[in-house]
Amino acid sequence: MDLPVTTRTRAASIWRFVLRLLAVAGPGTVVAFADTEAGSITTAATSGAQFGFKLVLLQLLLIIPLFVVQEMTVRLGTVTGKGHARLIREHYGLSWAWVSLGTMLITNIAALVTEFAGIAGAAMIFHVNPTLLVISAAAILITVILTASYKRAEYFALGLCLLELLFIPAAIAAHPNMGTIFKEGIIGHQPLGNYTYLLLIASNIGAVIMPWMIFYQQSATVDKGLKERDLPYARIDTAFGAVMTQLIMIAVVVACAATLYVHHQQVSDAAHAALGLVPLVGRFAGVAFGAALIGASMLGAFVVALATAWAFGEAFEWQCSLNESCMRAKRFYGLYIASVVIAAGIVLIPGLPLVQVTVNVEAFNGFVLPIVLGFLLVLVNDKRILGSRVNGPVGNIIAFTLSGVIVVLGLWMAFVTIIHPAGS
Repeated sequence: MDLPVTTRTRAASIWRFVLRLLAVAGPGTVVAFADTEAGSITTAATSGAQFGFKLVLLQLLLIIPLFVVQEMTVRLGTVTGKGHARLIREHYGLSWAWVSLGTMLITNIAALVTEFAGIAGAAMIFHVNPTLLVISAAAILITVILTASYKRAEYFALGLCLLELLFIPAAIAAHPNMGTIFKEGIIGHQPLGNYTYLLLIASNIGAVIMPWMIFYQQSATVDKGLKERDLPYARIDTAFGAVMTQLIMIAVVVACAATLYVHHQQVSDAAHAALGLVPLVGRFAGVAFGAALIGASMLGAFVVALATAWAFGEAFEWQCSLNESCMRAKRFYGLYIASVVIAAGIVLIPGLPLVQVTVNVEAFNGFVLPIVLGFLLVLVNDKRILGSRVNGPVGNIIAFTLSGVIVVLGLWMAFVTIIHPAGS
């Protein structure tokens, strides 16, 4: 029996919508998944190991600021067709562009070091030589960028996103009690008088927005060729990414809460958390956790290195597209490769305190974040740039409030880390 015309029309419209969404999706999903990089996973694992399910509610609430900040970024990219660094230089001059680029370069190289530190740590889980795994990861990241168009590079990044989903079966393997998660993690008492707990709240909030995320998503949006008409779909892509990345953070919290917290085991980083899971819930959970950690670290390294190359290319008007050949965009590809090689080389230095390096990087992000968010809020309120797409009063209240909270807690976390390195 034939379907009524209205039903067929509705089905066709839905199908066109889905196809268009799939065509536009990518930058928002990739950058959000990259947010669950080595440092963030370590923060989530520590949260679960020290306070059980208590920080599950916070992870759900953090979906909102993540979406709000990144939506402003994708709006700038689709409406202007220009990357973040290019807009800063064009409208506020080279000096301000250098302020943005200088701070970003330092934090990005430091962030890359933490990603390779996560890869080196994951080597323990699979009983592989850390040097071999770090070199192999660096080689893959360089090979992908040299042989890929934007589309192929995005497929590679989305593949790493799928690898991160292994955190979810790792959490399921820990056999958490759903009722306990709801009672303790959603509606339960929050120990807000506990200094260590407050420190973890600050750490989790500070890990929501990384400086490189703003540069990457706007540049990826431009390089993919998205226009203002694509903005509704790009917003859905960004919202999907924000939800999924926080579900992954919840999975890490739950996996560690249901095992390490119950057995009073503390963790120093994500790799040690995976090793701690093995004797408690079996090798599958540890291996799944470790494989997801490698995926998260490699995705983080890929995104951070690309954000660096794109930002400098845009600011100084280099050829800076993944759709350009290596010969036509030498400086763009050269900066990407140099960033990866330098970071991998630093991690391979014998005796380097990788855990402390990761903590210090998270702290330094707290000092840089006010600069990055400041530029973002100025750009998104400039009518010369966005015209009618500038933030409205309600949007500004939300954006400034959330940004203020993120900045204050990030700075507090940074000062505490410097004054009390051990969290004492």
